[in-house]
Amino acid sequence: MTTAALSAGLDTTWVVLTAAMILLMEGGFALLEAGFVRHKNNVNIIMKVFADITIGTLCFYFIGFGLMYGADFLGLIGTNGFMLNGNLSHLKFSISLDTLWLFQAAFVIAVVSIVSGAVAERINFRAYLLYVVLMTAFIYPIAGHWVWGGGWISKLGMLDFAGSAVIHALGGFSALAAAILIGPRKGKFTSGGTSSIALPSNLPLASVGAFLLWFGWFGFNAGSTLSATDERIGHIAIVTMLSAAAGGAVTMIYTLFRYNRSDAPSVINGSLAGLVGITAGCAFVSDQSAILIGAVSGLLMMAATNWLEAKRIDDPVGAFPVHAVSGMWGTIAVGLFSTDGGLFTDGGWHLLGVQLLGLAVLCAWGFLLTWFGLKIIRLWIPIRATEEEEEVGLDISYHGIMAVHRSREFIKYEGPYTQIQQDDFDD
Repeated sequence: MTTAALSAGLDTTWVVLTAAMILLMEGGFALLEAGFVRHKNNVNIIMKVFADITIGTLCFYFIGFGLMYGADFLGLIGTNGFMLNGNLSHLKFSISLDTLWLFQAAFVIAVVSIVSGAVAERINFRAYLLYVVLMTAFIYPIAGHWVWGGGWISKLGMLDFAGSAVIHALGGFSALAAAILIGPRKGKFTSGGTSSIALPSNLPLASVGAFLLWFGWFGFNAGSTLSATDERIGHIAIVTMLSAAAGGAVTMIYTLFRYNRSDAPSVINGSLAGLVGITAGCAFVSDQSAILIGAVSGLLMMAATNWLEAKRIDDPVGAFPVHAVSGMWGTIAVGLFSTDGGLFTDGGWHLLGVQLLGLAVLCAWGFLLTWFGLKIIRLWIPIRATEEEEEVGLDISYHGIMAVHRSREFIKYEGPYTQIQQDDFDD
C-alpha cells in the first residue's frame, strides 16, 4: 500500500467517524428540546428530529448536495452532482465523494434542527415536514455553496471553518423568522405584555442532551479538517473545549450574582453558546482568544434571551440566542482574533470586512427564505396548530401517543397508535 493510499484511508475513516459523531448530536437536540418543553409535546419533538434525519437526508441526496458542491454557476449555485452523479472533478479532497456527502449530510440535519426548537409546541407537523424539504434541499445548500462550495463569498476570502455563520447564524435567523411568523404559544404573553414561564419538563434530560451535543461538537469542529493527518486537530479540540467551558462558567456566575441563583437552563445554553461561538474560528484563533470568545458568547446569549422576551417573541429552547447571536459573534471574532489577518492580532481590516459582509448576507438569506417559504406553505397547509391541538398537546394531536403516562393496563383498540384517544390514557 502506498503512502497516499494509506493517508486517504485514514482520512476516510476519520471523516466517517466524525460524521457519526455529528449525527449523534441529533440525539442531543432531541433530548435537549424535549427536556425544555412540556411533557405533552415530547413525542412531537422526537418526531421532528426524525423528520430532519429522514426527509432531510433524502432531500440533500437528491437536490441539496448538487446545489452546494456542484460545478459553480456565477458564484451562486452548483449545477451538477445531484444524487452524486456527474463530473465533480473540481472537488479536490483526499476523501471520496461518498464520504464528503455523508459528512455534509450530518451538517444539513443539524441546521434544520435549530429551527425545530424555536417553533416547538405550536407548529403544524405537516407544515414542518414541508419546511424540512425547503431548508435541506435549497436554503442551506445554496448558502453553503457561497462559502464552502466555491461560491462568491468564498472567493472574497470569508473564513468559517465549521459553520458559525453557514450553519448556526443562518439556522438561528431562520428560527427567528419562523418563531415570529407562527407567533408565541398560547398563554406565553398576556395582553399587558407580561411573560409567563412554561416550566421545563425534564432538566436532567436537557442536560444529557447538552452533553451529547458537546461530545458531537468535537466531530463537528475537528472533523471539518476532512483529514486525519491535519496537525490542527488537537488545537481545534482544545479551543472547542475551552470556549464551551467559558460560556457555561460565565452564565453560571452571572445568574448566581444577578438572580441569587445559578440558573440551570442558562448554564446549559451558555455552554452551547460557547460551542457555537468557536465553530467559525476553531482553526484560526489562539487558546486565550477561544476563552474570550466563549465568555462573550455566554453573555450575548443571556442578553438576546432578554431581548426576545421584551419583543414578545417566543423561543422555547433559546435557538436564536444560542445559535444566531453566538454564531454572529463567532464569525465576527474570526475577523478580530484570527492569527492570520485578524484586526487585533495582525492589524488587518480586510478579513473583518469580509466576515461582516458574508455574515449579513447569510443571516438575511436564512430569515427571508424562511419567512417567505412559510408564507407559501401556509397557502396550502396551516403552519400553526389549532388552539385545541395546542391545548391537548401535539403528542396526542399529531402522533396519537404520549411520551409519559401512567396507564398500567393494556389499551383495547383496533388500528394504529394514531387511533388512541386522550381519554384512553390514565394520566
